[in-house]
Amino acid sequence: MLLPRRRFLRSAALTGLAAGTLGFNSRALALVPQRPTLLPHDDFTFLFLTDTHIQPELDASKGCLDCFTQARTHNADFTLQGGDHVFDALGVPKSRAMSLMDLYKQTADTLGHQVHNTMGNHDCLGIYTKSGIEPSDPLYGKKYYTDNFGSPYYSFDHKGVHFIVLDSIGITPDRAYEGYIDPAQLAWLSHDLASMPIGTPVIVSTHIPLVTAVEDYAPPPGKPPAHQGTRIRNAYQVLDLFDHYNVIGVFQGHTHVYETVTWHGVPYITGGAVSGNWWHGTRLGTPEGYLSVRVEKGRVLPDYVTYGFRTVDPKNT
Repeated sequence: MLLPRRRFLRSAALTGLAAGTLGFNSRALALVPQRPTLLPHDDFTFLFLTDTHIQPELDASKGCLDCFTQARTHNADFTLQGGDHVFDALGVPKSRAMSLMDLYKQTADTLGHQVHNTMGNHDCLGIYTKSGIEPSDPLYGKKYYTDNFGSPYYSFDHKGVHFIVLDSIGITPDRAYEGYIDPAQLAWLSHDLASMPIGTPVIVSTHIPLVTAVEDYAPPPGKPPAHQGTRIRNAYQVLDLFDHYNVIGVFQGHTHVYETVTWHGVPYITGGAVSGNWWHGTRLGTPEGYLSVRVEKGRVLPDYVTYGFRTVDPKNT
């Protein structure tokens, strides 16, 4: 049975097939943005560790320690942490959230090198009313994260590559969260990109994905969520900016699956999870693991690495 044209094109985009494989003509190729000539950079390796969800239960603290101990052997230049350091600050008492952060930071010292952190939704304090924490608390929301890790969005340079870390967490008036890049951050991002030398290669980190197909992998929930928490709801505003620059890879967390979706020539790589299915085994077939990423000749070459964790309470999906 032949696929309808719209479904075929969408399927091809999700699998990242090359235009030549699909038989696209030159007119179709013109739809891909024409970016500046890429500036050269030095080759290097970094780690992308996301969704550690550290907690004392389910052997999670031992799992994180084992993961970080193995990750250290890669001799990578640094680690990019993709968010959700702890499980959980959203809906627990303050004392629990503080002890989880202490546990995470102590364990992360095992990596033995620079860690650039990305804020996750579970790294925001007391958003859910069940936490018993009031918005007047000095550490409420993102302050819990920024007091421990600094600015929620920022950039840095490494060996000729420009890295951008985004804050993808929007806190809603009804004390929930959604994927969102607010206007102030969009203005900052536009200025940051425009300030680079033309042709600079760019790598981006975001917790909630900008581009993902994860909603296609399982049946939809019986009741639609009140907020878009699976992906960034105004992603189109960010993607439009990326069309004008040499973004060579976007690394994402949150969904606990390992996937790559290519859009306008940019690979959007969701990096699985150190915690797998929240320490219960595999998540939609993705086991506990992390990415070792080689940056070479203007390309990112990710390798998903497992570290041998065995859950004490299997609930594979």
